[in-house]
Amino acid sequence: MPSQAHALFHGRVMVRATPPSTRTPKTMTTSKTITVLLAEDHAIVRQGLSALLNADGHFTMVGEATNGREAVQMAQALKPDVILMDIAMPLLNGLEATRQILTANPSAKVIILSAHSDDEYIKRMQHAGAYGFLEKQSSAEILTQALCEVAQGRPFFSPSIAKRLLDDSGKPRDRDGILKVNGCRLTSRESEVLQLVAEGLANKQIAAELGISIKTVEKHRQHLMNKLNIHDTAGLTRHAIASGVIRGKSELTLI
Repeated sequence: MPSQAHALFHGRVMVRATPPSTRTPKTMTTSKTITVLLAEDHAIVRQGLSALLNADGHFTMVGEATNGREAVQMAQALKPDVILMDIAMPLLNGLEATRQILTANPSAKVIILSAHSDDEYIKRMQHAGAYGFLEKQSSAEILTQALCEVAQGRPFFSPSIAKRLLDDSGKPRDRDGILKVNGCRLTSRESEVLQLVAEGLANKQIAAELGISIKTVEKHRQHLMNKLNIHDTAGLTRHAIASGVIRGKSELTLI
């Protein structure tokens, strides 16, 4: 196992691959408690994480959001040092919430927390602008280490993810620093509409939720179908589940 940190830049994101066992205690030292906003829709997970961080002594929980839209609003109002963001949440998923938070405040620091860590999630996280990505299987030590690193402006990834990113460093990337993949990119609004369609909302309900007209919803919905080459609601729902926009009904999140 290497004794020194290895780092490289993926577009705007630096990946640190230092194994946790080689980090110095000084990394955990902060002059003040780190303020944290937690965005997680599962109450038992949210309460457990909040209790863990409050008991640590290095952190102050300033807010708990139960969906992505709440997370965006609370991030703007509270301006926490770090935002710990689940991916699959109702109304607005974590990746889209991250994009909106960083559009409003480019200096915000978001760590994505997910039960999934496949390459597509990592690419989307990088493109969204998050500072780090943690697997929900991570230990409490890794979680607190990540929060301290990111609060100090240093990106952090779960060790297994960091290794994969280092291994992929020579692969071709597009102008945003993301690995090139087949497929299309949805606009922020199209992503929102896709999630709400997949959650079963009718066009009128989507229009009310997003504050736009029904005609505009229909237009976005048609663009979605054309881009994805999917022409029914069931197909859009399957695509949303497969791409992690929403959870499948049978999915169980564990920490």
